[in-house]
Amino acid sequence: MAFQIVRNDITKIKADAIVNSANPEPVYMAGTDAAVYKAAGEEELLEERRKIGVIEEGEVAVTPAFALDAKYIFHTVGPVWQGGDKGEKETVTRCYQNCLEKAVELGISSIAFPLIATGVYGFPKTDALLIATSVFSAFLSENELDITLVVFDSESFELSGKIFAGINQYIDDNYVAEKTSDEYDVIVDECSEALEDNDPREIRRRMRGDRLFGSISGSRARGTFHLKNSIEAAPAAAACEKAPPRSLDDVVRNLSDTWSECLLRMITEKGYSDTEVYKRANVDRKLFSKIRSNANYQPKKSTALAFALALRLNLDETKDFLGRAGYALSNSSKTDLIVSYFIEQGVYDIMTINVALFDHKEPLLG
Repeated sequence: MAFQIVRNDITKIKADAIVNSANPEPVYMAGTDAAVYKAAGEEELLEERRKIGVIEEGEVAVTPAFALDAKYIFHTVGPVWQGGDKGEKETVTRCYQNCLEKAVELGISSIAFPLIATGVYGFPKTDALLIATSVFSAFLSENELDITLVVFDSESFELSGKIFAGINQYIDDNYVAEKTSDEYDVIVDECSEALEDNDPREIRRRMRGDRLFGSISGSRARGTFHLKNSIEAAPAAAACEKAPPRSLDDVVRNLSDTWSECLLRMITEKGYSDTEVYKRANVDRKLFSKIRSNANYQPKKSTALAFALALRLNLDETKDFLGRAGYALSNSSKTDLIVSYFIEQGVYDIMTINVALFDHKEPLLG
């Protein structure tokens, strides 16, 4: 995976490079800085750090990782927050960018970051998060690197309500409605069976008097069944004639594109390159090669959703695209609702969407 977010202690992460939000002087303070020194072996690391001397704000210096499960520690110095008008955001941006450039220079394949300067330096976590994901997104559009953003406290990611106005209300409006309708599914199933037999008396009996009133809908594998009332329902059923049965040859001849065939066709039709699509989908080249070489590749739903976003599909196109892999968008899935929300808003950046998914304790895409 090119980008992931985890809630953990950064000293427990396995990566080629661990980024330390460091003190400019060759000493360590509280928070992430202290944790890194103690986990790596403070005497050895301090001795190596003294050889470097002062590190300027926004810059990065490299030491061995010693006892950490990594090759290197990248020491980068963030700014002390002074209200935001002293160039603090630009400095934090340089911290992330310079660490990534150093990763390319050293030829490493994975790196783990904290939210730089958000501890004792007081940089706002919301701003730090937006800067980090923006820098990562720009970098990954042109480079191959596994980036892990490590957050230690829950406060760091209780953010989507602030960053994405309306997302929580969207989930409430749709998720709760779906759960409410689920209470009627058994009733609807009973009635739909009678409806298929075109038996109004049986419909009324199964409705148990006034148990159903008005409009009810329930989603099932065979489609969506709508029942307004027994009087309207029965004539509607009578008006529907069954289509003649199709032969097996007919079915086989009319197969549509598989999911992977559809993906490759749409990449061409939209004028995208393979590389930009799999990078926007937050998947690596190896996985995309498997997809390209197998017309019957069966993706995970999270992968299918990621490619729908990478292709910039609208909601209807996304539903069709998922359907080719045997999936559907469901209002009883918070992941599906969050993705639908962003598609409706015209936001397709998977890093932004993964931040919201992480905040709501849902699996990431890609």
